[in-house]
Amino acid sequence: MADLETIQQTLGYEFRDVGLLQLAITHPSASGNQSKPSDDNQRMEFLGDAILQAVISEALYRLHPDKDEGHLTKARAGLVNGTSLAAKAAALGLEQHLVLGHGQRTEFERGKESALEDALEALVAALYLDGGLDAANDFVNRIFADELANPDSSPVIENPKGELQERLQDGTGVSPTYELLSSSGPAHAREFEVAVLQAGNELGRGTGGSKKEAESQAASAALAKLRCQ
Repeated sequence: MADLETIQQTLGYEFRDVGLLQLAITHPSASGNQSKPSDDNQRMEFLGDAILQAVISEALYRLHPDKDEGHLTKARAGLVNGTSLAAKAAALGLEQHLVLGHGQRTEFERGKESALEDALEALVAALYLDGGLDAANDFVNRIFADELANPDSSPVIENPKGELQERLQDGTGVSPTYELLSSSGPAHAREFEVAVLQAGNELGRGTGGSKKEAESQAASAALAKLRCQ
């Protein structure tokens, strides 16, 4: 059983609806094969991803009026990529509080970075749903304070999606889109296949244990193809 009180102390926020917090830390492996979409943190991860992008974008825009769009885009990509988010989740101690399915620790270890990334994004969504944008904004700005103040000091992390977007926008002004082609496997060990497209033309495909991982692989495939042209 997760220690919700300890998590709230770490976050510096007391939930009115602790059920939102419980859901945010529930890994898909805990909900079983017959689960509903609302039984684990994946829907919350979807919402949290969008909120995190918006909050980081606004903070960078506000804090760095001398930086152009390209610089801000690169800075944001470095902060919200999977490795960065997983590291923040680990620093908060989320791993020890995640609710996993019985006997699923080995499977979790194989996809730990993706699971921690999802948990952090779900947590942002939980804060938003419980306390509004102010709660989510305060949390994100606090845990990313150093990186937001000095984004150029952050280590450069490979970001295929950001690189692809920048390349396509510079060349044609048309951003890439990602299409989920298939998902298979049990809830705790899903495999996703994603295609990346530009103006309806497929540029590459990728697979992974999460949609984000598959999208990253698809972007890498597209970049490799573009470099050969």
